[in-house]
Amino acid sequence: MEYLKIFNEKKEPVGIASREEVHKKGYWHETFQCWFISKCKGKWFVLLQIRSSNKKDYPNLIDITAAGHIMADEAVVAGVREIQEELGINVKFNELISLGMIDYSVKHKDLIDNELANVFLYKSKHTFDDFTLQKEEVSGIVRIEFSSFYEFCTGMQEEVRIQGFVFDQKHDRVHINRIAKKHEFVPHERSYYETIARRIKEKIEEENEGR
Repeated sequence: MEYLKIFNEKKEPVGIASREEVHKKGYWHETFQCWFISKCKGKWFVLLQIRSSNKKDYPNLIDITAAGHIMADEAVVAGVREIQEELGINVKFNELISLGMIDYSVKHKDLIDNELANVFLYKSKHTFDDFTLQKEEVSGIVRIEFSSFYEFCTGMQEEVRIQGFVFDQKHDRVHINRIAKKHEFVPHERSYYETIARRIKEKIEEENEGR
């Protein structure tokens, strides 16, 4: 049984509850999220995971590069384990760039997900071959040119090109290079996607300006 710290609307801790209860009653709780970006031939890309078909919630949809819950007895720094577990990439906490905390709510079937998300950015130099996926959680990795992703998140375009790989039913890697539409992404709130895109854009601009 996994237990999480729960918070009130003022983001004040008010106790502990099981993960099941947290999502059933809609308690606010902390999560860890990490978005990978990489630079190739002068262009920035964002890397995203494809959720496994075995997942109870949002199977086969495109999502945050790596994310997970922070347990009741953990600090935020422990969240880096999600990167290692899901992607097979060893990242140290001090290599991450904070994008701040973002709170958002999602309701899906019997799930009420009220998250206080500790969001981070990681500038990756890894190739697709470097990823060793936890197949129970993740079935593939794709990248999107960031300028397109930004327009997609802010409502300026309805689709984006994704490139990467996915494991098929035989557990073979299959190359992906196609157009993806909104219904193929986890339906986080529009405001969440907009906030993420803008904060990543700020960090990229700082990088480009050499700050």
